[in-house]
Amino acid sequence: MSEKKTLFDKIWDSHVVTKVEDGPTQLYIDRLYCHEVTSPQAFAGMRQRGIKCFRPEKIYCMPDHNTPTHDQDKPIEDPISKTQVDTLAKNAEDFGLNHFGMLHPKNGIIHVVGPERGLTLPGMTIVCGDSHTSTHGAMGAVAFGIGTSEVEMVMASQCVLQTKPKTMRITVDGKLGEGVTAKDMALYIIAQMTTGGATGYFVEYAGEAVRNLSMEGRLTLCNLSIEMGARGGMIAPDDVTIEYIKGREYTPTGTEWDKAVSYWKTLKTDEGAVFDKEIVFKAEDIEPMITYGTNPGMGMGITQQIPAMESVPEAGRISYAKSLEYMGLEAGASLLGKKVDYVFLGSCTNGRIEDFRDFAALVKGKKKAEGIVAWLVPGSWMVDAQIKEEGLDKIFMEAGFELRQPGCSACLAMNDDKVPAGKYAVSTSNRNFEGRQGPGARTLLASPLVAAAAAITGVITDPRTLK
Repeated sequence: MSEKKTLFDKIWDSHVVTKVEDGPTQLYIDRLYCHEVTSPQAFAGMRQRGIKCFRPEKIYCMPDHNTPTHDQDKPIEDPISKTQVDTLAKNAEDFGLNHFGMLHPKNGIIHVVGPERGLTLPGMTIVCGDSHTSTHGAMGAVAFGIGTSEVEMVMASQCVLQTKPKTMRITVDGKLGEGVTAKDMALYIIAQMTTGGATGYFVEYAGEAVRNLSMEGRLTLCNLSIEMGARGGMIAPDDVTIEYIKGREYTPTGTEWDKAVSYWKTLKTDEGAVFDKEIVFKAEDIEPMITYGTNPGMGMGITQQIPAMESVPEAGRISYAKSLEYMGLEAGASLLGKKVDYVFLGSCTNGRIEDFRDFAALVKGKKKAEGIVAWLVPGSWMVDAQIKEEGLDKIFMEAGFELRQPGCSACLAMNDDKVPAGKYAVSTSNRNFEGRQGPGARTLLASPLVAAAAAITGVITDPRTLK
């Protein structure tokens, strides 16, 4: 009788080159993505050793973290950002790699571009020097972030040494309620699991609520896996996946497409396969979420109150108090009606076309609240084009919003889009650490619908009350 395998095991095992006894596995990598922040040292190491990339056609480079979201046709003003973007272009040229530079029609956030161009496909192993590489697992791939020395290892050999993680299945049963999105599902799971609850595991998401997500929603869910400590997250490919992939630029065609689809349909966990850990949640328990602290696990339903100090384990109370002090918030308080200053729609978490459709649906016919600074940043030039084709840009303009150019933007303070100290930002990005969006910035993570509700009311608002 053949061994019952999980989806993760099937893909991992098919990519094992060798296994070191009592040591790591040498894993073959199908796709390496490179951006400008974590790759320079890897390229320097390759030059020092006088070697070329083993399979350059498997490597795709693009700047995203440091790119400004306005005036991309002009030189980058910040010298550090300019150096990093220019260095990536030079390295890609010297090593003969695919490079989508600023203003290239295929440029954007690397974790948005990969799936939308068909570079990310089911059954692949995918790595990048960026923790949110877990995003690509939504396509039924084993995708995870690696360190700079490992980036160099993949460049040199198209393999990486990795210890095989444990497996976990998170099942979300039932249907999500009105106004509840994949972002809310992810923030709910992280709040329940805590930021370390999945450490050492590769997570497969399953259940009716997960199957009912669009491809964009699945990418959002897998993107945030890393925020509960997981090595990565993934969802078995199905008709939704195949329909999304079909006809994209880098997808197989003709008989190769038929062969690929036949293979992709085998990529699911076998009935009776055993995970190291199983967790089940109910979709009806999830409402629109918002964070109140300084890690993504400090989240709550938008109608709830910030947890009382007594509910926090004694060992964590000092850091809990410190977190609330940084945020200027009090235990036991509600966030509804709390004034905000900035709203950010974008990032590799929520910079896709569906996110802009959701935002547009809520702000249509309304006006941006006075005093609100809003950054609406597409995840790629393809998303930008879709926004304009669908007329969403006109909805934004009539409501008083400006559409910016693609990039990571205010997700992290590595470009011009920084939130000033002490100001509150409702952000659709992935992290709310101290200073993540700028020194002293106070970040409240939420879905595009919650962000839109804040943008037109000027305060934290349950989007379900505006429908």
